[in-house]
Amino acid sequence: MSAVLELTGVETGYGEVQVLWGVSMQVEQGKMTTLVGANGAGKTTTMRAIMGVVHPWKGTVRFQGQDVTNLSAHDKAQLGLVLVPEGRQLFSDMTIEENLAMGAYSKRARQSLDANLKKVYQFFPRLEERKKQKAGTLSGGEQQMLAVGRGLMADPLVLMIDELSLGLAPVLAQGLFATLKQLKDAGMTIFLVEQNVYLALALSDYAYVLAEGRVKIEGPSHEVAHNDEVREAYLGI
Repeated sequence: MSAVLELTGVETGYGEVQVLWGVSMQVEQGKMTTLVGANGAGKTTTMRAIMGVVHPWKGTVRFQGQDVTNLSAHDKAQLGLVLVPEGRQLFSDMTIEENLAMGAYSKRARQSLDANLKKVYQFFPRLEERKKQKAGTLSGGEQQMLAVGRGLMADPLVLMIDELSLGLAPVLAQGLFATLKQLKDAGMTIFLVEQNVYLALALSDYAYVLAEGRVKIEGPSHEVAHNDEVREAYLGI
C-alpha cells in the first residue's frame, strides 16, 4: 500500500491505564480506511494518539513519510492531518458560516478558503441555505454536516472522522455516508472510526478491527465483513 499515514507499534493510555498495545496500521492515499470494534476497544484513543491529543508512550506516527509522533495537533493540522472529533465540538453561539471559517485557521487552509467553502456548500447545500443560523439551533444531522464541513475547510490531505453517525437516525446517517462516498470518489483520503459496522465496511476499502487495544484482524473491507469469526467475536453482528 502507498501509505500516507502509518502507525507502528503505538502504545498509549491515560494516567497509568494502558489502552493501546502495539497498534500498527496504514491509511492508503485516496482510499477510505475504517477502524471498527466494540465500545471501549480503543478506537477514539487511536485517533487521539495520531493527532497528538494523547501522547504515544511507544511507537511512531508517520505522515507522508515524516515522523510526526511528537508534533502538536496544531502542527499536524498545518501539514494536512485533520480530525473531526467525536461529539462535533462546534461553537454553538456562532453561525454556520463562522464555524466553517474557524476550520480554515491554518496558513495552508486560508490560502484556499473560498474554494473550500464552495466545495463544502456543494457537498452540503443545506449548510449554505442556513449559513447565518447559529450552530446550536441546528438538528443533530445538520450539526454533523457542519462538523465534517469544518474539517474540509482545514484543507485536509487525510480527513479523520470519529463516530460519524453517533446519535443520528439511520436515514440521516445514510445521507452522511453518501456524502463520504462522494468525497472518496473525488479523491479524498479518509480514515473513519464508526459504530455502524455495516455501513462502514460497505463503503470503505480497507478495515482494521480493534479489540482490547490491539489490532485483531485487518484486510479488505469486504473480506472483513464476511468473516464469521470477526463478526461474532469482535463486532457483535
